[in-house]
Amino acid sequence: MRSIAWQMVKAHRLGFVGAFIAILCGTAVVAACGVLMESGLRSGVPTERYAAASVVVGGEQVVQPEGAPFLEAQPVGAVPTIPAALVAEVAAVPGVASAVGESTFDARAVAPDGSVVQVLGHNWDAAALTPFELRQGRAPAGPGEVVLDADLARRTGAGVGARLGVMTTSTPAAYEVVGIAAPAGKDGLVKQSGLYFTTAQAERLSDAPGRVRAIGVFAQDGVAAADLAERVERALADDHVTVAAGGDRGAVEFAEVGRSRVVLMAIAGSFAGIAVLVAVFVVAGTLALAIDQRRRELALLRAIAATPRQIGRLIGLETGVVASVAAALGAAAGVLVAGRLRDGFAAIGVIPHDLALSVGPIPLVAAFLLGLGAARLAALVAARRPSRIPPTEALVEASVEPREPGRWRGVAGAGFLVFGVALAVVPLFTRGEAAFAMTGMSVLLMVVGVAVLGPRVVQPLVRLVARPLAAFGVGGYLAAHNSRANARRLSAALTPLMLSIAFAVVNFYSQTAVETATGREADTVTTADQVLSAPGGLSPEVADVARGLPGVEAVTALVRTNVITTSRSGDSVEVSRSPALGVGSVRGNLDFGVVSGSLDDLRGDAVALDRDSARWSGRQVGDEVELHLDDGAPVKLRVAATYERGLAFGGHLLPVELARAHSSARTDTSVLVRLSPDADRAATARALASLADRFPGLTVTDRSRLAPAERAEQRTQFWVNVLAMGVVLGYIAIAVANTLVLTTAQRRREFALLRLVGATRRQVVRTMRAEALLLVGIAVAVGTLLPAGPLVLLSIGLTGTPLVGGPVLVYLGIVAFTALLGLLAVGLPTRLALRARPVDAIGVRE
Repeated sequence: MRSIAWQMVKAHRLGFVGAFIAILCGTAVVAACGVLMESGLRSGVPTERYAAASVVVGGEQVVQPEGAPFLEAQPVGAVPTIPAALVAEVAAVPGVASAVGESTFDARAVAPDGSVVQVLGHNWDAAALTPFELRQGRAPAGPGEVVLDADLARRTGAGVGARLGVMTTSTPAAYEVVGIAAPAGKDGLVKQSGLYFTTAQAERLSDAPGRVRAIGVFAQDGVAAADLAERVERALADDHVTVAAGGDRGAVEFAEVGRSRVVLMAIAGSFAGIAVLVAVFVVAGTLALAIDQRRRELALLRAIAATPRQIGRLIGLETGVVASVAAALGAAAGVLVAGRLRDGFAAIGVIPHDLALSVGPIPLVAAFLLGLGAARLAALVAARRPSRIPPTEALVEASVEPREPGRWRGVAGAGFLVFGVALAVVPLFTRGEAAFAMTGMSVLLMVVGVAVLGPRVVQPLVRLVARPLAAFGVGGYLAAHNSRANARRLSAALTPLMLSIAFAVVNFYSQTAVETATGREADTVTTADQVLSAPGGLSPEVADVARGLPGVEAVTALVRTNVITTSRSGDSVEVSRSPALGVGSVRGNLDFGVVSGSLDDLRGDAVALDRDSARWSGRQVGDEVELHLDDGAPVKLRVAATYERGLAFGGHLLPVELARAHSSARTDTSVLVRLSPDADRAATARALASLADRFPGLTVTDRSRLAPAERAEQRTQFWVNVLAMGVVLGYIAIAVANTLVLTTAQRRREFALLRLVGATRRQVVRTMRAEALLLVGIAVAVGTLLPAGPLVLLSIGLTGTPLVGGPVLVYLGIVAFTALLGLLAVGLPTRLALRARPVDAIGVRE
């Protein structure tokens, strides 16, 4: 049987080449997702400040409530601190030579020319963790002294003996530069610049008395770093800390690494689900088409006494031969695809450029097995009918295409459509991320439903256009009747075209719908006249000073932050991280559309929830809410108000003092200013601009400056989706060309017969061009209508209007690309097939 299967594969090379390409590309996409997920779990970045330390102890980098699985853990945004008392406990662990606590805080150095450089401040003792060595001068000895790294000294032009302004949470304070330090062989670190103060001054500036950012641990001679890390972890088991050694030290130093790894896993996970569904769908369609075109051969085998089991086994062996090679090559190619995706994610700022891929056998083996399994399953389903019907009926059906698909196929297709419609209405009830996700999934399910129904959907559409098409000469007449007689073949060619249009439309316009809704809501919420901001944040004193300026009616300090919430349903625990906003008094500057309670009560241990968050959590005014703040600190807050407009600025409002205290910089993100109706606007604007003299780097803009800043995360997410879905769309485009080339090339005998009965070469080309236009037209119509409904519902749910925001040119580009792809994939094989003489082509085996 294996030798027969191999002979069959060689005899039907063209059909199996199409299946080979579909399996290879599908496996590569799935393998790439797996490699990215593994990289999110295992990869890291090299450490800089802790290069000399054997082990590093830091705060917990993720929030993982009791009972929550590992994949539900959410990264903290602000770097957490740990008690300074742990330094002595770590130093007492056997094998520890010494332990050094590091105080680290965000600061801004003001150069003599007035330029502001964002830096990190540290205590001088922590310089040994890199290590930094003095090149000039001495170590700081008093509260007014500082040591600069050599690179920062070069950029600011400050040498030993110079005065340097340093801002943390107040106006710049002048420090005397008493030393210049650098790591051995270089002037500074690649990702950061540092200022070093005395231990007491660093603790005061960090605004975290009795706490440190991290503890660097030096091992005694002969003690391995991994063994020492285990000992330290056991000693601090009840202290809620992270103990890292080797490559994991970078995750403690760079908080964004932990966030990037979680984001990478989330992107790869969601992307993988769609990629697997599309890959299985495309592979199944391609194999079904290849087997369907061998109906005569399979019918003949049945007529000469081959049993249904033998037919099924033969097709399974053929598929296994092709799929095993294709899946193996696809799994290897997945590493290359993952590398390109990693570079793309790094280019748009989702992950650090030095976050390396972690390639292990598990994702590659899983992708190989998935590709092989999908192919075998598709072959089993496709072979079911030709292997089971009686031989005489098989011969009849091999010559004339079956009229209707099976009953259960109709039931399955209808089920997909109903499920897709059910998901499409979700945005009418929620405005969160679920609305966006359900819109895309609903369209995908409806495309699958239409594809499963196949001829049941295609035949009415063909009948609708066949009569007018038949009036366009011989080519139109033949195209109309060919399409009506071969609805199955047309349906197989239609599916990938329709999928490419629907998938591209829903993924692009669902994002533009959300972005449009966010922009409109931000404009509605923001009623301020001016926005104050600065690189690295504003001192909390700015808001107080601005309130005292003539012509200023209201001032609101803002702190952009995040909260981590936990929801439990039975034994399942779901942890989510969502944007939040710390606000002062909102009167005159922000209008969130309060539904109940009052934002005047938003102080102390209070929180305000948007309507969706309140509904899903079952909370109302006066109830208690448990959540984690941006640095992972657990808090219990009282609901002071609920509000309607939570899309633009987040579903949680916090007191600005609370949000600021749990941020890394301890500064305000921006300050909103409302001018008095009778104010001299020009004079007030000059007074606001003059604040830059006291607070270097401060800028004054109108309120339109606020909205784009708040949409920065959405913009990044937009490009993430464009990049990730672009890979899927590329695979679909390959599947489109693959399917159309396969269906066209298999019609060589049909073309030869037409020419032998009198049709000219030009008439055959015109016939195929008309069929291609018919195919593309139906694909455009169905591929547009399927996402149109869910997108309209999404827009209604977000903005209350059915108009979906977004440029029309993108839609026209999608349609044009798909049409061009379809026409070329049909036209080129047709012309190649017509090169042979009809008498030679008519004798070619099917």
